Amino acid sequence: MSRAFDTVRARGLVKLYGRTRALAGVDLTLEAGRVTVVEGPNGSGKSTLLHLLALLAQPTDGELRFGELRAPKQARRIRRHVGVLTHASMLYPDLDGAENLQFYAELHGLPHPAARVKELRERFDIGPFGERPVRTYSRGQLQRVALARALVAEPDLLLLDEPSTGLDVAGVARLVEVVKEERARGAIVALITHDRELADQVADARLRLRRGRVQKDGEAA
Repeated sequence: MSRAFDTVRARGLVKLYGRTRALAGVDLTLEAGRVTVVEGPNGSGKSTLLHLLALLAQPTDGELRFGELRAPKQARRIRRHVGVLTHASMLYPDLDGAENLQFYAELHGLPHPAARVKELRERFDIGPFGERPVRTYSRGQLQRVALARALVAEPDLLLLDEPSTGLDVAGVARLVEVVKEERARGAIVALITHDRELADQVADARLRLRRGRVQKDGEAA
């Protein structure tokens, strides 16, 4: 699958919710084959930034480019190449896990959706529970299927908001492996986490936000 872009650049991103300034002029550059960990206290603007990068919301001001593609003008084209995991699973609760993955594979127009679902089920160890309705899942099971959904179309940009939530030790180890595999594949990865151990294992760069502004931006130690 050809890449649509290999960089994401934001300049002067501002996001207002009424009188609340969630982002106050954020600049960043994300690159293919690198994992950027976004850190900061609650309310610092991390999830807002991820929602803007995922084109789930529009900035109040500022510029957002995906390679040569500009949002929001070319948002539809960009979205096809973005995978996102937020606090909402984006799974249909009355469908089972496999049916959800099949739906998203078909939605993306993949040529062999059933084969892709089989591959993802094996990769994320989605065994028999993958044939139960999603509404019956534990938090960890839900997170595994939601992550598989985010990767169904092998996105150029992978955005992960607290992806280790609900995962046991084995699940976190699998997550670390997946993030490293996506980096090796050449994906742009941005990851929000409060889990310092997870961040230390995967970060190539770190971006720290505070009160909607970049407090620190640089290479991981």
